[in-house]
Amino acid sequence: MRSLLAGFTIRGTSFLAAGTVAVLAGVMLGERDLISVGALLMALPLLAALAASRARYRLSCVRSITPPRVPAGQPARASLRLENISRLPTGLLLAEDTVPYALGTRPRYVLNGIERDGVRELSYPLRSDLRGKFAVGPLEIRIADAFGLVEVGRSFSSRTTFVVTPKVVALPRSVVAGSWMGHGDGTTRAAAAAGEDDVIPRAYRDGDELRRVHWRSTARYGELMVRREEQRWRNRVLLLLDTRSSAHSGTGPTSSFEFAVSAAASIGVHFAHEGLDGQLITDAGPVAAAGLFEDVLLDSLSVIKPSRCRDLGAGTAALRGGNSGIIVAIAGQLSAGVARQLAASRRDAGPAIALLLAVSTWSSPQAPGPSEAVSRNGRSAATGASNGERPPDPVSQQQAGLAGRPAGRAAETAAAAGILRAAGWRVISVDSSTQLAAAWQQLAAFPVAPEHLHSTSNAGGAG
Repeated sequence: MRSLLAGFTIRGTSFLAAGTVAVLAGVMLGERDLISVGALLMALPLLAALAASRARYRLSCVRSITPPRVPAGQPARASLRLENISRLPTGLLLAEDTVPYALGTRPRYVLNGIERDGVRELSYPLRSDLRGKFAVGPLEIRIADAFGLVEVGRSFSSRTTFVVTPKVVALPRSVVAGSWMGHGDGTTRAAAAAGEDDVIPRAYRDGDELRRVHWRSTARYGELMVRREEQRWRNRVLLLLDTRSSAHSGTGPTSSFEFAVSAAASIGVHFAHEGLDGQLITDAGPVAAAGLFEDVLLDSLSVIKPSRCRDLGAGTAALRGGNSGIIVAIAGQLSAGVARQLAASRRDAGPAIALLLAVSTWSSPQAPGPSEAVSRNGRSAATGASNGERPPDPVSQQQAGLAGRPAGRAAETAAAAGILRAAGWRVISVDSSTQLAAAWQQLAAFPVAPEHLHSTSNAGGAG
């Protein structure tokens, strides 16, 4: 019965009910006029349903989202272009676009009708505080008759992808400068000290600048030779993101994992705007996708989730096996062994940056419950008091345990930072109250001379 009445509006259902009652009353009372009125009331919604279902309306829908990719918390706008490409004007139209719950409520529009070859432009805002990749659509159309008795639903098949990336923070440029980018004479000395052959002349190739021609070698070898003054890591960054669930703390958008994802997006975009190419690497290995570094990075980070890996083995192996580059690691809780593993991934004199998250500051300790009154040896506080022993204070025990865990994690983070610094890394520890831009600026306070880069690169390989 419900399926038979699915297309009828409240008005149409009322007409059917009134017509049915009128027909039954007319039969019982023997009133033909009342039967005729009832039959007319029943026929009107039925005829309207037949006309609406056989309507040959042909509509086209084009949806666009501007911009198609935004950081979390930033607004976007969806635009719909609904066109009547049939030869007949439409009746009353009820349009509703399908929008995921995270992006807001479903927009609904009432259109009095679209004339032949007519166009209607519709728009509505989109906004999400959660990163992700969402499918917007399809558009659902309900066609109503002129009397408002029947609504016939139709749906388009097109969907539009809307990407919400992690929050991207603008970072100061002072950190990436000078020898970090491979410029200047200091770079050449660093390459020579590290055993690189970049200062050895090579044969001229199409596209090389004439100012780099090494005339002495050209006269010696009898062919045009150029200087290789730039290190191999000049235009490349390797971005390692620690996604291990065991290495992070907190839940939701305020967790250390979400901070790490936002930091990776901000740093990657920062290097991309500086003209560097790069690759995203996680503890599960490199993220392989075609496209520009910035696009691949943001698309990947928009859907990345915590992993069940226990160490950074696959990620550090990718750092060692890939092309040389500026290494940037955003890591959660690191044990001494994992820190040595990460330190060993810096195989040459290239610069390396590490942001270590003090994950204990993202924790939210819970207050002890009534069950905490029972001590660990199975005796209650009352039992201890009856034996003449001083009953343990469950509140103080719980606070001591919660205080001990962050202290132990802080000491472990400090030890990991020391291991990385000994291997020539620039390390900064970040807690939940630290702004990413401020932490990035602090890295500029740790100048690393090219000679120091060479002396510590061997330590990183030995670690």
